[in-house]
Amino acid sequence: MVLRVIDYFGRKTIGICNILGRFVLFLIRVIRTLFTTKLKFPKFFYQISKIGADSLPVIILTGLSTGMAFALQSYIGFRRVGGEQFIGVIVAMGMIRELGPVLTGLMVAGRAGSAITAEIGTMRITEQIDALKTLRINVFQYLMVPRILAGTVVLPFLALFTMICGIVGGYFVCVYALGLSPEDYTSGIKTYVEMSDIVGGLIKSSVFGLILTWVGTYKGYRTYGGARGVGAATTQSVVSASIMILVANYFLTKILENL
Repeated sequence: MVLRVIDYFGRKTIGICNILGRFVLFLIRVIRTLFTTKLKFPKFFYQISKIGADSLPVIILTGLSTGMAFALQSYIGFRRVGGEQFIGVIVAMGMIRELGPVLTGLMVAGRAGSAITAEIGTMRITEQIDALKTLRINVFQYLMVPRILAGTVVLPFLALFTMICGIVGGYFVCVYALGLSPEDYTSGIKTYVEMSDIVGGLIKSSVFGLILTWVGTYKGYRTYGGARGVGAATTQSVVSASIMILVANYFLTKILENL
């Protein structure tokens, strides 16, 4: 009985190590391809448009709604202790340091990350990737590098929109719905928000962009099992990317705080 338990956990551990190893080697191959081959700029800019511009309406709505709700909840709490003048800086710091980058990563993972997995996964099961290899086309240069690089580059710009829209949404709620002074809301932001806070949020969002496109391309490339396999890979991509973003957010916060 004891040997069966040990054997079970041993096989599971080896399986997890194999999966993690393939996952990391996939990224290493992408990085090596990026620096040893010529970047396909038309595909790179096309992916920036698909991942970035097409996600902008969702990002704006997410930022506005989050900022408005955050401001309202902050008002409820600060009103009990007479600290309404700190609502602006709390909303701004929360959106810039945490909520902006994380929500942007999660929303883009659900919208664009799933699309990347479905697209590459469909190419895998319909043997289009094998056809590209037959034509001596570097699949990583053609499919993976433009998507991962575009996600890493464009996520900070999307996060900026989330931050700005969140702060603006909080301003409208505080000033026009709760009747607070506009000066109280903006003065705290000018006083306490530093450039390092903004830079930290942008660094986080860039890492989140790398994570969601890395997971999306890997899951698509490793798809098998026909149409059902594409659906399963897409679901796994969104869930895995979301979990990795949430876990990475803690460690990035700790690293940036020490720096």
